[in-house]
Amino acid sequence: MRKTALFAALALAATAGGATARADRHSVPIARETGKPVNCLQLTSIRETRVRSDSVIDFRTGSKQWYRNTLPHSCPSLGFEERYSHETSLNQICSIDIIHVLHDYGGRLERGAGCGLGKFQPIELVKTASR
Repeated sequence: MRKTALFAALALAATAGGATARADRHSVPIARETGKPVNCLQLTSIRETRVRSDSVIDFRTGSKQWYRNTLPHSCPSLGFEERYSHETSLNQICSIDIIHVLHDYGGRLERGAGCGLGKFQPIELVKTASR
């Protein structure tokens, strides 16, 4: 079987408030569950991926549908690196799959810790009042 690699990386927005942006970058937004969890997402339907922490990744499909994947165990350096690789022979990412943290060593990406995914929970991100 031919394997296809999916590389996901979160592009960070440039902001003027460095320390605040860094703290906010690693906070997991509050979310409300909107349906039953699913085992897989079609890769072609994923429009955006946001690594929120060492154990939470949010996936956006379509225009506004978000799915939260809470890993069963913390994945070392995932929240810091904010990128991972995934290999599959199918056109989907599933709860039984393993992701690998990608470390940047001087422009060269290397695979790090391998971590299992959880189910994909449909969510709605809760907007909070900013201070």
